[in-house]
Amino acid sequence: MIALALSILSSTLIFVVFKLYDVYKVQTLYAIVMNYIVACATGFFLYNGSVEFGQLFNTSWFWGPILMGMLFITIFNLMAKTAQVAGVSVASVATKMSLVIPVIFGIWLYNESLSWIQVVGILLALVAVYLASLKEKHIVINQKDLVLPFLVFLGSGIIDTSIKYFEELHLTDSEVPIFSSMVFGCAALSGLIFIGIRSKKTPIKANYRNVLGGIALGVPNYFSIYFLIIALRSDILSSAAIFTLNNVAIVMASTLTGILLFKERLTLKNWGGVALAVLSIVLVALF
Repeated sequence: MIALALSILSSTLIFVVFKLYDVYKVQTLYAIVMNYIVACATGFFLYNGSVEFGQLFNTSWFWGPILMGMLFITIFNLMAKTAQVAGVSVASVATKMSLVIPVIFGIWLYNESLSWIQVVGILLALVAVYLASLKEKHIVINQKDLVLPFLVFLGSGIIDTSIKYFEELHLTDSEVPIFSSMVFGCAALSGLIFIGIRSKKTPIKANYRNVLGGIALGVPNYFSIYFLIIALRSDILSSAAIFTLNNVAIVMASTLTGILLFKERLTLKNWGGVALAVLSIVLVALF
């Protein structure tokens, strides 16, 4: 449970850093790529063994970080596009609602069982995520634009499901830091390629704020994945319960952090979402 709490704390710090990007005029895309480089370096620093890429190439999980890295940068851009077209709330809901995908796969592939009380908790968690994320008013989404939040939902769910898959079938305890590091390294490489393509139209301008923003984001980003994998390996709770607790607690902690640090105001529906989040955490974790 400590590992899960640290993963939630790290993810909440990511939210804080993103909010500060607006304050200090950090260019998100460039800072995101720098963040992946820093996260990759953090993993290599924490890895106790010697890093021999020839041996890594022969591991059963080597191809996983490559695919997940490309998916990371793709989903980030889809989230940004969804936020622009449909609103931040829609992007947030699509991302966090994706917890149903790893939950379903956990029950189907790994024969995990849930009590009926935990099932109720997961359903309440979905409602809580929706209510807590409602911010914008009078958002009209064209039917053709519905594909964007669907792709964010699908991609986010695939990422979480992939983390569980590799943790369950391919990773040893000692390989967790290097696996996490390689995921972010591949994401950084994909991002650099993407920026390189964009630079043909828009020249790249070096900015110390982007670098500092990437460093501030990279460390908690790495630990959000690292501690999530450690939590999944603990077997204290099923992966379905862990993904539910992780997603709902992040929404709740981020919402409360927004109130305390950034003086955000919540509607009655938002507060209802926070209350349901607390109830769903109790039902999933304790029953």
